[in-house]
Amino acid sequence: MSRRAPWMEKPHPVTQAVKVLVLALTAVVMLYPFIHVIAVSFSDAQLYTPGDLLLLPKGFTTQAYRLVLSGEVVPRALLVSIGVTVIGTAVSMFLTVTLAYGLTQTRRVPGSRFVLLLVLFSMLFSAGIIPNYLLVKQLGLLDSYAALILPGAISAFNMVVVRNFFMNIPEELLDAARIDGAGELQILWRIVLPLSKAVLAVIALFYGVGYWNAFFGAMLYLNDTRMWPVQLVLRQYVLQAEPLPGAVIEPSQLTITPRTVQMAVLVLATVPILVVYPFLQRYFTKGVLTGAIKG
Repeated sequence: MSRRAPWMEKPHPVTQAVKVLVLALTAVVMLYPFIHVIAVSFSDAQLYTPGDLLLLPKGFTTQAYRLVLSGEVVPRALLVSIGVTVIGTAVSMFLTVTLAYGLTQTRRVPGSRFVLLLVLFSMLFSAGIIPNYLLVKQLGLLDSYAALILPGAISAFNMVVVRNFFMNIPEELLDAARIDGAGELQILWRIVLPLSKAVLAVIALFYGVGYWNAFFGAMLYLNDTRMWPVQLVLRQYVLQAEPLPGAVIEPSQLTITPRTVQMAVLVLATVPILVVYPFLQRYFTKGVLTGAIKG
């Protein structure tokens, strides 16, 4: 009688207990910083002492959020980030999907292999900060939101993942549609995209998180502070501890410590993109694995 493989054997109770303990400790380590940030943002300044490790707010209050949202800077920055994220993700998905589909049709698109090599080459080398800035300046994109979207509109890695997923779609299915008279745009819209919901959801999440968290491009290309996204405002306020311009401070709010306000800004900058994850979680594993493996 052949012995079963080790991974098919039922684990020992001690082993299971150790795994549960390790996973529980890992979850605590990962979740505690976020819980602490939320607790500090809702804490009363008179009760909270910087350095306290909190799981629950000390004297629950929303004064820090009222202070942050009372001015024009943070609300406007949130709208800028939402707009750049939504529009940028839509543009990136359109360009990535169309390029990926075109590069799968090597028999019908002349020069597609050469273009694919150029895309793969861009994964090895980048132009650098100064050439990118000069290019954006020459294109007249300084102090415009297009400078936050167009320079990184297509990710070579994301395009390769989508292309590999498209190549797993049976060619016979596409040929049958062509025989029925469907054009390439109809095939892409009615056949390829509906079969690729998993990988498209994952790539859209990648692009969305990238646009939401980006601040370096805004720091380089935007001289008008009114156009700053929320991440750049967060960087200025948290790292440099500078006051938020445009905020209206009432006498009752003067007791709020900078730490509580910093945590409130951090929560406002994190929660919007965090809310998207649960809706795309079921597509994540399937999309990444299927798009990254050929065959």
